[in-house]
Amino acid sequence: MSAKERIFQAFQDGTLSCKNISEICKTLDIPYREKNRLIGVLEELENEGRIFVNDGGRYGTSEQLGLIQGTITGNERGFGFLIPDDKESYLGDFFIPRKFLCGALHGDKVLAEKVQDAYNDSERDEARVVRILSRGYKMIVGTFRRDKRAGYLFPDEKKFAKEIFIKLSDCSHIKNGVKAVAKITGYPYGKAPSGEIIEVLGEEDDFFAEELSIIRSYDLREEFPPHVEKEAEKQKARGITAQELENRRDFRDLLIVTIDGADTRDIDDAISLEKQGEEYLLGVHIADVSHYVSARSHLDNEAFSRGTSVYFPDRVLPMLPRALSNGICSLNEGEDRLTLSCLMRIDKKGAVKSSEIVEGVIRSRHKMTYDEVSKILDGDESTCKKYADVLDTVQLFAELTRILQAKREKKGSVSLDVKEAKILFDESTGEITIPDYERAFSYQIIEAFMVLANETVAEYMHSIEAPFIYRVHEKPTEEKAVQFRAFAQTLGLNPRFNADDVKPYDYHNLLKSAENMPSYSVLNRVMLRSMQKARYSADNLGHFGLASDCYCHFTSPIRRYPDLCIHRIIKEVLHGNYAEAKDKYADFAPRAAAQSSERERRATEAERDVDDLYKTMYMSERIGEEYEAVISGVTAYGLFAELPNTIEGFIPIETLYGEFTFDPDRFRLVGITDVYTIGESLHVRVTDVDFYRRRTEFRLLKKIRSKEHEDHRDK
Repeated sequence: MSAKERIFQAFQDGTLSCKNISEICKTLDIPYREKNRLIGVLEELENEGRIFVNDGGRYGTSEQLGLIQGTITGNERGFGFLIPDDKESYLGDFFIPRKFLCGALHGDKVLAEKVQDAYNDSERDEARVVRILSRGYKMIVGTFRRDKRAGYLFPDEKKFAKEIFIKLSDCSHIKNGVKAVAKITGYPYGKAPSGEIIEVLGEEDDFFAEELSIIRSYDLREEFPPHVEKEAEKQKARGITAQELENRRDFRDLLIVTIDGADTRDIDDAISLEKQGEEYLLGVHIADVSHYVSARSHLDNEAFSRGTSVYFPDRVLPMLPRALSNGICSLNEGEDRLTLSCLMRIDKKGAVKSSEIVEGVIRSRHKMTYDEVSKILDGDESTCKKYADVLDTVQLFAELTRILQAKREKKGSVSLDVKEAKILFDESTGEITIPDYERAFSYQIIEAFMVLANETVAEYMHSIEAPFIYRVHEKPTEEKAVQFRAFAQTLGLNPRFNADDVKPYDYHNLLKSAENMPSYSVLNRVMLRSMQKARYSADNLGHFGLASDCYCHFTSPIRRYPDLCIHRIIKEVLHGNYAEAKDKYADFAPRAAAQSSERERRATEAERDVDDLYKTMYMSERIGEEYEAVISGVTAYGLFAELPNTIEGFIPIETLYGEFTFDPDRFRLVGITDVYTIGESLHVRVTDVDFYRRRTEFRLLKKIRSKEHEDHRDK
């Protein structure tokens, strides 16, 4: 064993733990005059990341020195915060002054040490970066500027707090002021990171360049590598052969339809429904994407990397190339398509009496839209005439949906009706439309059938203990539940639940008690914020929101990787290869669940940011217009108010009449003669938009009084 390895072993067994140079020399019986040789060995071990040295000159492993691993969240003023990876051991974050960042920037993964009290004159916990483990950014989006000496990219992400240095010889051809993407090539200590421009997105004040900047900031791209596109085209060209149909259930003579948005091109799911006596035979037929996308193929690797399709008002970034997503995999009207079908026999109370999962082939009779189904249910004459052959089936859809909804409500499912903006973009005119929020019953039909199929499939796979990916939603933490209970009380409600053990029916009953209140939609939103985020897991942890003991995502393999992955596992089981499924997926399922959860979060944040950009553009053309709004948030700086189309605007506190103090416990602003609280109705005028913050500003014209809020304010 070399001298270096013997010294490292002495750190591992604790012999040299937390000792300085003098103490290490003494312990190892090394003459102090030979300490330089020792320092060289220690530096080698430190450079390899095997030991570290703290601010006091003491050496040890990260555990021995009490180093904290986490991620830096920067601030444009130069300081930062350490968000520990270990949330259980460290309940909060750590403040890191500029001088203690030691070259670390926003997004970097680091090891840090807590600053000793003697050096810390603030009341909050502080830390110092000891080592940068990995950089958070390889590419970054921003605005390009150039002077006579060099070019600079100023990041859109202000938390990054450093411009990117671009050599003049590499950027002399790039126009000043454009939005661009830079690849970071180096992080010289004490200097701005260096980089090179790899893509110019457009002019700084161009709306679509701004949208593309947001998309690129999340490292999202529409284009697929050539070898992936080539493989997709090859799979599309396969078509469907007679041999591939031999062992499949043939549903082509069954009345099967799809119901989607009018602009949907990637159709994952189709449905069939018959009634036999008092029982319903429901078929949920899902595109058999795994037939065309083999595990560990180029297509599969790309799908795993993307994790999900991402939807914006003017474009879709698909998980799979369009040759598959819009072509051979999409359940297009009148075309033979391969499926993985979940067949369920349901009684008149909504209970699944028996079920079966089979490989099938279908031919969709109609590509119906949500609007068309709504019109049929409303008795629209022309739509009923167009779909004369499926009128009875559509009525049957509605009949079963109401039964399933009643069953789920009785079970205590938390039916959150959180408003989401429907942003419509007309490519030919460039017009943005955001209609008032409406959730038609036709959407609920597909939701009810898909939820039932997801639950049925998950329960079966859990019962046979196969490796799997579940969709889990854990109950709210006690802290969040306490906060939500306090909020509900400010609305005059009387929540009766134990915060340390909330049950789905607790939240369900609270929503029911408030469904006729003006503040109902705000209660929905705050309730959602109190819950934990749903995620994917290889362990079945149940689904709180659906009051389900076992749930998965089975119904969208064209646009979600977990669905594609579990299709493969299901098919292994159907083919009798249970042992092979365990060997292949026992280790892969947890990795796919973690990857898919992270990619879902990224997609959701990107969609939200782009939607906010569209909302800001939409409202920029409505400055001066007046609306009714509901207070959706209260802060020390003012009020947030939501319009019927879900757009939220801010009312600065200085624009309100009189002086107000913020009451955080009851979520309200209190003045001498007036009080503003969540859920109250206002009459507002649009006064400005802030494209930098992607926020609309309102001015309050008057409060719309209601007896309900007058009564609550008196309590």
